[in-house]
Parts: sequence; structure tokens; C-alpha cells
Amino acid sequence: MGWGRFHPVEIMKLRHGQAVGLMVLVTLMWSIAGVVTRQLEQARSFEVTFWRSFFTVISLLVILPLWQGPSVWRRIHWRRGSLWLSGLCWAIMFTAFMLALTLTLVANVLVMMAVGPLLTALLARVFIGQRLPLRTWAAILVAGAGIAWMYGTQIGQGPSSALYGSLLALCVPLAAALQWTLVQRSQGQGEGEAVDLVPSVLLGAALSSLLTLPLSLPWIATRTDIAWLALLGLVQLAIPCILAIICARVLKAAEVSLLALLEVVFGITLAWLGAGEMPDARVLAGGTLVLASLVANESLAWKEKNV
Repeated sequence: MGWGRFHPVEIMKLRHGQAVGLMVLVTLMWSIAGVVTRQLEQARSFEVTFWRSFFTVISLLVILPLWQGPSVWRRIHWRRGSLWLSGLCWAIMFTAFMLALTLTLVANVLVMMAVGPLLTALLARVFIGQRLPLRTWAAILVAGAGIAWMYGTQIGQGPSSALYGSLLALCVPLAAALQWTLVQRSQGQGEGEAVDLVPSVLLGAALSSLLTLPLSLPWIATRTDIAWLALLGLVQLAIPCILAIICARVLKAAEVSLLALLEVVFGITLAWLGAGEMPDARVLAGGTLVLASLVANESLAWKEKNV
């Protein structure tokens, strides 16, 4: 097939089980942020966010032409509102988490992440009429309860700005919910023609870089820091975000959001193994609830498809 006939939206059509497995890999890649940032020598806060987003842009400027061909830039649907809205969602997701962490406790931010699957299910139901089986609703509630249990004792603690930080953190699951709904709607539902939203990751990273650039100055990152942040830009954002969009073309929006909660569980585990940050019993119990709900939901889905 020549590049002129290439249609990126049609490539990498996955089966449900393959998409689930790939999404698990995506969350594992997302989850390395915590343990990698523990290796940083000088860079902090906004500078970390800026360099991570900057290297995501650089990575995608290389990946997209290699993957989709040299004419990728001409095929991008620049006039489609869904592309720009998707890019805005990525920008919010890339930056709001870090901004929230400067205002409140990590626990408060992570508990807000637990509402993501519920918000996604509601948005997908309203805007694309997507229905969910009872097992998925149950998994959403159990997983949310698991994360709340993990961090419940710390909710409401922190400085006087904690409320603003928590509200800002809520922007992340809201943006993610809209993102996964947009990806499914872009597959010809309501747009008339399938739209490739993979380039929206590049737009989001560029917007995030521009937003955090003035806040990141003066730069104090060492060469070692820059190397670690370049790794995050490529392995923790660019590659997994592309793969997440591919998965979201197959999985229901709420299922993508539900599986994304594995990032919390993997992140805790990696911080434990790679940085010596041992979780307490409450965190381990809550993580077990999250994992159990996800395994049960996917096991029941597999049985339904093979009955």
C-alpha cells in the first residue's frame, strides 16, 4: 500500500483482549513517572512538566512520520474541532496533575483520579449513547472505593490551598473522560468520516510546553535530569498516549478509564521497588480491591464473548 492510500485510523485494529492487554502495558508505562522523578537531582515542579512535555513533542515529531509516513502532516485534520479539543484535553491532563500537586497532597489528587471511570461512563452515555453492563458499573464503584480506602485518611488534609488543588486535580479525570469519548466518536460517529486523533497528543504536548515554559524558569535541571526527563517524554507520554488512543478505538470509553486506574497501583509498586517507598497496609488493601475489580470485569467480559 502506497502512502497516498494510507489511512492511519484503519491500522492496528485490535481485538478486545489485545486492546485490554495493550492498555495494561500503557498504564505500566504511564506509572514510571513517580519512580523516575525520584532520580532527579535538581529539576522540580514546573520545570519537570515543561521538559517532559517538550521531549514528548520532539519524540512525536520523529515517531509520527516514521509510523504514518512522510505525508502525515498533510493528512492531519487540522480543521476538525475534535482534533483541537482532543489536544486541549491532553494539555490539561499533562499539566493539571503537576499543578494540583503544588497545591495539595498527592493523596487528594489520586482520590480525584478515582472518579474518572464514572465521569467517562456518564459522558459516553450522554454524547455517544454508550451503554455499560452491570458488571462494569460494579467494577467502577469497587475500584473507586479501593482508591478512596487507600487515601481516605488523608482527604482534606494539607495547606489552605488544598481545596483549590483538589478542584484542579478534578480537571484531569474530566479531561480524560472527554478524551476517551472523543476518540470513540471520532471513528465516524457523528463526524461522517473517521478522524485520526493520534496527532492530538502532539498538540497537547505543545500546549503544555508553552503553558509551563514561563513557570519553569530559571532552569536548574542537570544533564542527568534532562536525560531522565527525555526518557519520560518518550516512554511515559509519547508512546503510551498513542497506544491509548489505539486502544480507545476498540474498548468502551469507560473501560479505558477503568483500566487506567492501574496506573495508581503500578505507580505505588514501582515506587516501592525502585525508590524504597513502602506502602502501608491500607494502600495494599485498596490496591487489591482495584485489581480485583478490574480482573473480575475483564474475566466476565471474556466469558460473555465465549459463551
